[in-house]
Amino acid sequence: MPGLEDLYREIILDHYRNPRNRGELESPPAHRTEGFNPLCGDEIVVYLASDGDTIEDIRIGGQGCSISQSSASMMSAAVKGKTVAEARDLVKAFKAMMSIHEHELDAEDGAPEPPADTPDVKLGDLEALRGVVKFPVRIKCATLSWNTLAQGLDEVEADAG
Repeated sequence: MPGLEDLYREIILDHYRNPRNRGELESPPAHRTEGFNPLCGDEIVVYLASDGDTIEDIRIGGQGCSISQSSASMMSAAVKGKTVAEARDLVKAFKAMMSIHEHELDAEDGAPEPPADTPDVKLGDLEALRGVVKFPVRIKCATLSWNTLAQGLDEVEADAG
């Protein structure tokens, strides 16, 4: 369906050219988490400001390919203002969309992940990144910001006790 692929391409390029929530938050009080893809050198920094239940603000830094930076922009727009539980559901749903090949890639490392319980979450514009699964080497680019967000949420939760 070339029309849909064109729309998806436009969404990805728009987020790459006009990244949402780009910048930094003072940390602390915000929580700063870094993600790095050693395969291609992409870097993502996620700044999270939460009250423990809601992501009040999020900023993204770093550098990398159009897929990693677009995915980070789209992720930040998707989770800003959401509860931590809603953000975790989005992370699971997005990673499930990307998991077919990522699961196979991880299995090659000898550490297969169990299939994720996929929450019933509408991904909206995030569906534009679905085409990335056709290029397994780029899946890590698309999931870098999501993995970094999940790590940040875990760290915030651990810090809260």
